[in-house]
Amino acid sequence: MFNPPPCFTSFSKSIDNIALPEKFTFPFYYQPHELSVLASKQLQQQLATHLPYDKNNHHGDGKMFGVLVVQNPQKQIGFLSAYSGQLENLSSEIKCVPNVSTMALEDVGYLKESKIINEINTQIHALENASTLNKLSASLSRDTEKFEQQLQAQQSVMQANRKARKEARSALAIEHSDAITPEQQASLNELAKQSIEDKKHYQSIKDHWRDKITQQQQALYTLYDEIKQLKKRRKVLSKNLQKQLFAQYQFLNANHEIKDLNAIFAALPEHTPPSGAGDCAAPKLLQYAYLNNLKPLAMAEFWWGGAPKSAVRQHKNYYPSCYSKCQPILSHMLKGLSIEDNPLLVNPAEGKTLPIVYQDDDIVIVNKPSEFLSVPGVNIEDSVYLRIQTQFPHATGPLIVHRLDMSTSGLLVVALNKRAHKALQKQFIARTIDKRYIALVDGTVPQDSGKIELPLRLDFDDKPRQLVCYKNGKPALTTWQVLERKNNITRLQLYPKTGRTHQLRIHCAHHLGLNTPIIGDTHYGKKANRLHLHAEYLALDHPITHKRLTFSIAPDF
Repeated sequence: MFNPPPCFTSFSKSIDNIALPEKFTFPFYYQPHELSVLASKQLQQQLATHLPYDKNNHHGDGKMFGVLVVQNPQKQIGFLSAYSGQLENLSSEIKCVPNVSTMALEDVGYLKESKIINEINTQIHALENASTLNKLSASLSRDTEKFEQQLQAQQSVMQANRKARKEARSALAIEHSDAITPEQQASLNELAKQSIEDKKHYQSIKDHWRDKITQQQQALYTLYDEIKQLKKRRKVLSKNLQKQLFAQYQFLNANHEIKDLNAIFAALPEHTPPSGAGDCAAPKLLQYAYLNNLKPLAMAEFWWGGAPKSAVRQHKNYYPSCYSKCQPILSHMLKGLSIEDNPLLVNPAEGKTLPIVYQDDDIVIVNKPSEFLSVPGVNIEDSVYLRIQTQFPHATGPLIVHRLDMSTSGLLVVALNKRAHKALQKQFIARTIDKRYIALVDGTVPQDSGKIELPLRLDFDDKPRQLVCYKNGKPALTTWQVLERKNNITRLQLYPKTGRTHQLRIHCAHHLGLNTPIIGDTHYGKKANRLHLHAEYLALDHPITHKRLTFSIAPDF
C-alpha cells in the first residue's frame, strides 16, 4: 500500500480522462498542461481561504506559487505545492514542500556566525551615527570654512596694503638708487617691513588652522579606519558564511547527481549565486520529488495576490521560471528528464513573407509580421535585417534604424545606405518621427485617454522583462486613447514618445499604468494566438528629399 510523503496531494477531481504529458514542461516558456491547471486551481482554492487576495490592495503582498504534477512508484498521480522565497504564518492545511536548505534557520554554527556579523553591523551603525563622529565632522566643516574665510580676508588686506605701498614708493620720486636720502631709505625700509609683517600674519593664520584641522582630521581618520576594518572583517565573514550556506543547497536531478549552489554557479561569469537562489518554487518542488522517489510529469508557476511595486505580476497568471536564479539550477536538476523542446529555438518567421509597403533607392518600409525578429537573435538569424540584406544585396550601412519587438507587427523603416541611415537616426533622436500603435488590452479601461510616465529598466533577475524603476530607470512616456470597449476588451491607440524596450507592453500591464495587459503578452499577461499590438502608422521626412511621408496599415485583429 502506498504511504504518500507528507506533501503529496491527491487530485480532488477525477483525472482518468486526461492524458499524461509526453514530456516534462520546459520551464522558461510553456503553456500549462491540463493537469498543472487542475493542480493550480486546487491550490488556489485553498489559498483563497487561508491567504485571501484583497483586490483593493494593488501591490505589496503577492507571492509566486508553483505546482509539480508527480507520479509515485505505484503509478498514482498527485501534485506538490511550493512558494518562492519565505512565507510566514501559512496554514498547515496547505501542504507546501520545505526549503532545500534550512541551515539559515536551524544550524547552530551558522546562527552563531550570523550573530557575530549582526554584532559587527551594530558596531558599524553605532560608530557611523555616534555623536563624536557627527561633532567632529561638523567641527571640521566649520573650521575649514573659517580657515578659508580668514585666508581670503587676509589676502584682501594684503592686496590693499600692497597697492598702498606701491603708491607710497611712487610718491618718494626716487630716480636713481645713488640719490636716496636717509629719510627716503627709512621710508623704504618701513614699507618692506610692512610687507614682511603681512606675509608673516598670513602664514600664522595658515599654521594655526592647519594644526587645528589636522588634529580633527586625524581623529576622524581614526574613527573611519575603525569602521573600515569592521567592514573588512564583516565582508570576509559574510563571504565565508555565504559559501557555507550555498554548500548546504544540495540539488538532485533525475540521474541522482548532486550539485550545490557553489558548484552550479562556479562556471558562470558572476561565480556567486544571486540572493535568494535555490529558494524559488521550481527547485524546491523538483528536490522534494527526487528525495521522495516521485517522477516529475509537469510543472506550472502562478502569481497569487497583489502585484509587486516594480515588476508586472497579475493575480493567478502563469509565469515562467526566472533566468538569473533558476536557469542555472534547473539546467542541472532537469538532467535525466525528457523535456519539451525550447520553443525559443524554433524560427517563428519560417514560411512567413515580409511585405514591402514602400521602397526607393534610399529606404524601404515593411509591414513586419508578428513573431518575426527585427534583427538576428542569439539562436535565430532569420529577421527583417537578413531578409532585406538578401533582397537588396547592394545596400550599405547598418540597415536597421529602429526595431519592433519580435511579437509586435507593423510598420518598420529600413535604410539602404549610410547617408539615409544617419538622417533617419537624427529624426528618431529628435523625435520628429510620428508612430502610432493599435492594441487590444485584456480588460475595460474606464478613462477615454491619458498619459503614462513610468521609468523603465531591465529586470536583471528575469531577463528580458522590464521593471518600473524610479531610481535607475530611463524616462518612458506614452499617451493613449480608447477606440472601443467590447466584451471586457478595450481597443487602444498608443503613442510612444520614447522608445524603451517593452514600453507599451509594461505601460499597459503595470498597476501604475493601465493595469490591463495587452492580449497575448506572454511576458506581462496571458498567452493568446498572438500579441495584439501593431504599429499601424508611421510618418517621417524622407532622408534625402526631405519630403514628409506617411504610411498606415491596419492590424489583422
